[in-house]
Amino acid sequence: MLRRLSLAVLCATISAGQTRAQERPLKTDDQKTLYALGISLGNQVGQRLSILGLTATEVQTVELGLRDAVLNKKPRVNMEVFGPKIQTLAEGKMAAQAQKDKAIADKEKSKSKDFLQKAAKEKGAIKLPSGLVYTPIKAGSGASPKETDTVRVHYHGTFPDGKVFDSSVQRKEPAEFPLNGVIPCWTEGVQKLKEGGKAKLVCPSEIAYGDRGSPPVVPPGATLVFEVELLKILAAAPAK
Repeated sequence: MLRRLSLAVLCATISAGQTRAQERPLKTDDQKTLYALGISLGNQVGQRLSILGLTATEVQTVELGLRDAVLNKKPRVNMEVFGPKIQTLAEGKMAAQAQKDKAIADKEKSKSKDFLQKAAKEKGAIKLPSGLVYTPIKAGSGASPKETDTVRVHYHGTFPDGKVFDSSVQRKEPAEFPLNGVIPCWTEGVQKLKEGGKAKLVCPSEIAYGDRGSPPVVPPGATLVFEVELLKILAAAPAK
């Protein structure tokens, strides 16, 4: 149901045209909330398409098909002929994207080698068998979470060059995560904190987002740096 709704919202927006959309100011709370819904659903659709590595022109062609389907228009191609080709096209696109991702990942890992070595030699740094470099910043006095716990944290995430890619600190709003539902670097590192404590986690790609990355924000093979403050241990995370 949600998927169908997302396609409908996306296609209705396309059919309205950019000019008309720009002429409609977002005045009421309902309008602003509906716009936020469109952004949220559009992000979901975008994430699904991102694994194919489509070009902007190819995305426009996909949008045309989505719009015709939602508006119950007659398909512009013979679906009995071209429908079965979708899987083959997707597999080819994904294979090509995987090759591109690997090339980017190899380059990122090579760039990060010196950074990881220097991080492990910093004062107070502890390099763990997983590759995580853990550096305490502030000692906590409360309990330490288990892997099955949900935690409330403040964090500031950067790439090795210092560029920020995600930060609850900048948003001025703590985040809550189940420790068994995040990247391995976090699962391991946050368990070493006590409530009220803070640490720096340097995460090589193998325990972050790997060779796939997290497009479009985190490139394949990227090393990530987090400053994490454990504010509170919440209820245990739901069993998987």
